[in-house]
Amino acid sequence: MARDAEDTRRRLLAAAADEFAARGISGARVDRIAAAADANKAMIYAYFGNKDQLFDAVFDALVVSTVAEVPIDPDDLPGYAGRLFDRNQTHPQALRLLLWHSLERGGMTALPPAVAASNADKAAAIAAAQRAGRLPDRYPADELLLLVVGLSMLGSAELAPTSGTDGLRQRRRTVTDAVARLIRPDDGTHDGDAGERADQIEPGGRPESGAQR
Repeated sequence: MARDAEDTRRRLLAAAADEFAARGISGARVDRIAAAADANKAMIYAYFGNKDQLFDAVFDALVVSTVAEVPIDPDDLPGYAGRLFDRNQTHPQALRLLLWHSLERGGMTALPPAVAASNADKAAAIAAAQRAGRLPDRYPADELLLLVVGLSMLGSAELAPTSGTDGLRQRRRTVTDAVARLIRPDDGTHDGDAGERADQIEPGGRPESGAQR
């Protein structure tokens, strides 16, 4: 019975992720979610409480997990942007849910504590690298983080669609190169390996053929 309950809960979360990503919180309907999950609507209320709490569960499963599973490396921001780009390919619903959350839950200031805390930690890591001279300080740390994350969103099919594997690979190179240029020191010198390291990873996190491992 416990296994059946867990399977039902998993199906409901998957169906809810599709519904919320497509229609947001207000537009989502529990009837459609239950039908898509091949489950009784009463199970939604039994497992999650109500529609808003179901959205919170989906948001936590996809968005909060993205924050946790793609850690920042302040010494390789192009690579970090590339990994976020890859995550947007494998978990496209996460970005859509984040946008719906911003629209319907009061903007970025209303992010869940786990996401807000992670963003603060990442900005602090960037700030520490700036103080140590490993990153330029032309932009405040929190704004530099915002720029890097924003560039990674160019992997979203909705925001910037690409055509085919080659188009996706080129878009990824554009993202990592843009971040490498963004953090180039003011004196015009830069670590030319930064963009190259990120470019050697294909979408999905696999090294390209011939890339050094």
